[in-house]
Amino acid sequence: MFRKKLPMILQRYYDLETQASLPDAPSRPDFADILREHTQLMPFVQEIETLQALDTELSNLRNLLNDPDFKAMAQEEIPTLTQRISDQEWIIRCLLLPKDQDDDRNAMMEIRAGTGGEEAALFVGTLLRMYRRYAEHKGWTCEILSTSESDQGGIREVALSISGRDVFAHLKFEAGVHRVQRVPETEASGRLHTSTATVAVLPEVEEIDIQIAEKDLRIDVFRSSGPGGQSVNTTDSAVRITHIPTGLVVQQQDEKSQHKNKAKALKILRSRLYDKIRSEQDQERADSRHSQVGRGERSERIRTYNFPQGRLTDHRIKLTLYKLSQIIEGGSGLEEVIQALLADDRAQQLAQEDTLIPENG
Repeated sequence: MFRKKLPMILQRYYDLETQASLPDAPSRPDFADILREHTQLMPFVQEIETLQALDTELSNLRNLLNDPDFKAMAQEEIPTLTQRISDQEWIIRCLLLPKDQDDDRNAMMEIRAGTGGEEAALFVGTLLRMYRRYAEHKGWTCEILSTSESDQGGIREVALSISGRDVFAHLKFEAGVHRVQRVPETEASGRLHTSTATVAVLPEVEEIDIQIAEKDLRIDVFRSSGPGGQSVNTTDSAVRITHIPTGLVVQQQDEKSQHKNKAKALKILRSRLYDKIRSEQDQERADSRHSQVGRGERSERIRTYNFPQGRLTDHRIKLTLYKLSQIIEGGSGLEEVIQALLADDRAQQLAQEDTLIPENG
């Protein structure tokens, strides 16, 4: 049972606190590691001490059951306190879950128009605006790396870099096929159209994380072009990089400088290579999991945005909200959806953990 771990966590925290307070502690070679681990354990300790206080309160109430003057009061308060203890245990169990090694990374997001022609390209613009507003809401920094516009003002595809605290942890469940149902402005008969866009969310990695050998790259340069194929640059500044071992191709032409385009293309390529490795590893682990929320097939339709009904439905967790206008504004509306996905993922992990614990454990 997870409660058996709690005294050990507290003891470790207090041992570290003692070590850090010794006069010669700052001169120790492992002083930085001691402080880091102490800081990491602090949230656990705060929640465990809260649980201990609730346990003590429950024990006192149970003692009052033997007192005729306070028995009724104790009987009334015990159920509420028992639920508070259960909730507190859930919080601690979630803290104890293994953390995704990439959760604290920045993220690369790629949004592409799917089926639906120009309406799909316009939907990409809607999603881009939603995620940029959400980044602002979270205090993150958002940089567009590349865009490809459609002939009528939509966006065929866009790649952006989002940096800040726990970006990948919050955005990783956005990966998949997003479906929109709405009446296009150009539809004279008012007929409802269904279109799709695909969203990929990749952990952003540094050169030290993924090293790419020059011999594995084929780099082509050409003149950049705009909508309709017209040339928008008189120099060969656009760059196409092919990773020969995997066949991954990245094209970048937004910058006027060939050097900047190459740097951005390599940044995207590193993230795609890292994601490929991560996905292969996740698939091996997913074979033993019943739920693959956020880690499963990206071809699945994950969400529907129905504009006539003002409805958003996330099909993975069967969540339906009739507040679409607030959600696509990207602030607290989208935050509600993302928090629901995070909570469901924690619940799935806890359920799997429970199935691995022997009945006598």
